[in-house]
Amino acid sequence: MKKRLTALLLAFVLLLSVPALAAENSTDNFVRSKTYSGQFSDVAASSGFYANVAALYEYGLSVGKADGTFGLKDSLSVGQIVIFAGRIRSLYQYGSPETGAAAYPDAGTAAWAPYLAYLQKEGVVGTELDDLLGTAATRSVVAHVLAGTLPSAALPAVNQDLVTQAYATRKFITDVTEYTAYYQDILTLYRCGISMGSDASGSYLPDASITRGAAAAMLTRMVDAALRVTPAWDLSSAYSAKGVTWGSLIPGTTALNPAPTTQAEVTADINYMLQNEQYTLSLHYNRKLTSAFVTQLMNQALSAVKMDCEQLYNAVNCTYELSGGAVNLTFYALDASSSEVAAYRSYTLSAAIAVHDQLWSSGAITASMSQYEKARVYYDWVCQNCRYDYGAAENSISHLGYALFREGKSVCDGYTGAYNLLLKLEGIDCYALNNDTHIWTVAVLDGTTCHIDTTWGDSSGTDTDYTYFGMTEAQSRAYHPW
Repeated sequence: MKKRLTALLLAFVLLLSVPALAAENSTDNFVRSKTYSGQFSDVAASSGFYANVAALYEYGLSVGKADGTFGLKDSLSVGQIVIFAGRIRSLYQYGSPETGAAAYPDAGTAAWAPYLAYLQKEGVVGTELDDLLGTAATRSVVAHVLAGTLPSAALPAVNQDLVTQAYATRKFITDVTEYTAYYQDILTLYRCGISMGSDASGSYLPDASITRGAAAAMLTRMVDAALRVTPAWDLSSAYSAKGVTWGSLIPGTTALNPAPTTQAEVTADINYMLQNEQYTLSLHYNRKLTSAFVTQLMNQALSAVKMDCEQLYNAVNCTYELSGGAVNLTFYALDASSSEVAAYRSYTLSAAIAVHDQLWSSGAITASMSQYEKARVYYDWVCQNCRYDYGAAENSISHLGYALFREGKSVCDGYTGAYNLLLKLEGIDCYALNNDTHIWTVAVLDGTTCHIDTTWGDSSGTDTDYTYFGMTEAQSRAYHPW
């Protein structure tokens, strides 16, 4: 009986010692099965690529060179990068770095032949490298091989927005263009945290040969997410709206028409005035005027200036000479002096720029977003950072976008003015549209005209109501006809 119990115990221990079956196509297979303890004579703890080379050994991806070194400064051939990529693919697919290549024993006598056959069968590479296998691998070829080694699920683009925006500025990764061999694969390595370049601007050096040490860094980042990198690039100059002026927010180039008569002509003159950051408009008609004509002109001018309500003008004074044909229009904000309006405008633009830049720096807005998506972020910001001022009088500053940024409260023209200012800082074409009791935004988002009502979007009290974001003209008319 005693012998039988011993035998049973031995069998139980043996069962426990059998390794778990590897998962198929899983990053769970990336396990360090060895311990690096100085196996390579040229890789000490003080070596620049120590952590990467040690990881390469521990994941079973390299046993070094025959002389007991790793060869940190030695160049890597195309065939050798194919071997490393084949091992990584096999480890992911089967839980063993050699299983994939082992299925192709008759691929050829060269060391890299079975790995190449395996990668070609998997669709990682084609035949484009067949004549290069014995040559030194350039960094662009390394990118080409590694970019397809693992599926996107195993190699997520953790730096997608950063790299897209940085590359678009042409201030980073400047030695890679659309004419660079395998440039999309190179960018993939940046986006996935496999490379951050060789200097502060992220230069990749695509045509340079790669050392085994530098390759070890890329290879181990493929299998160990903890080793992946995010470039410390300052992109603020690329997205910041600092330096934007009020005049630059008015699109197009206009000239002053000294005697406008139609709404379109008056609007063009208002745009001229705003582009030049003025608040007065002097007109002269070579004929005798009537009071009715001057009244009509004032209404046209006020209607035009309200379309750009972010500029903070919501009233007009007029002096005129009926017999001489001279008309002088002065725009202002109700119950505010010209110096107060100037102060309001200065504060409002600075505050809007700060909001714009903060949303970009926080990642709430990114270069990869559509105009629709960006406009929605600003819509949400306005609704979350303002409350409706139910006690506002006709001459209250709550009718200005200034109040929203300064006090966090406003009414419809203040909501609309602040929102339109943020959209224009983003380069989005928009204007204000009003009826007798309300005003809201009309914006062109990705080529589509949309109506947006931030005031009503904030009407629920707590949550942003997106019913009033991106409305068609028909939907907008149903809510507030004009």
